[in-house]
Amino acid sequence: MSSKDPLKLVALDEEDLKIVSAHVQDAIVKVADILWSPREGTFIVPMNRFAWEETQGSRRRSGNQRHRSVLHFDKVRAARSIGVTPGDPEAVLSVLAVLFAPGDAPAGAINIVCSGDVTLRLEVDYIEGRLTDLGAAWSASMRPKHRLGRV
Repeated sequence: MSSKDPLKLVALDEEDLKIVSAHVQDAIVKVADILWSPREGTFIVPMNRFAWEETQGSRRRSGNQRHRSVLHFDKVRAARSIGVTPGDPEAVLSVLAVLFAPGDAPAGAINIVCSGDVTLRLEVDYIEGRLTDLGAAWSASMRPKHRLGRV
């Protein structure tokens, strides 16, 4: 995959989900943009994804890019948010990780963990997700920083 190719990933198991999680770390999500369709069993998260795969060792600001992307899950039985009001037009989330908590196999819960003690919890029949970039990247003014060990 070259830096010009849009990212297209499929997650069908926990290992796949870990790869998707790495690619959505530090993505920015507007809560009001999230689409949950109980009837269709779909949960769609539009986001501005930081392209960590483009930075590979670069410390230059010119290597910082974001992509408009969509994280899409099927076979979702229930969805709830913890720590944020659904549909709040002002709420913005920063994604930290996407984790799977097994239940009665192959069912379980997909947890989209965000900063500020926010979690989007999806009860799923099984893992079926996609991450897709929607177009060209744009320059990001800064690279997300994580300070470990600070309270």
